Amino acid sequence: MKQYHDVADVYFEGDVLHVTIDGRTRTFDIHEISQVLLNAPEKDRLTFEISPSGYGIHWPLLDEDLSIDGLLGIVHTPLKKLRSA
Repeated sequence: MKQYHDVADVYFEGDVLHVTIDGRTRTFDIHEISQVLLNAPEKDRLTFEISPSGYGIHWPLLDEDLSIDGLLGIVHTPLKKLRSA
């Protein structure tokens, strides 16, 4: 399985999400990333799963998913095929 990111230490302080991604702790304002998490009770926020590949975080009680690339602002675009002349 391809390892996308090393994700650890997911926790909340008020309406701020803290996540350690690839050894660096980053903070995200929940107002900007998820209305579902913003409006969720603390118990539901604390029930999450980190994908084994480090692709994302899933909150099963909320049916909410956040991709790590999305949090980091990484945009993937399809490669264009080169046309032969």
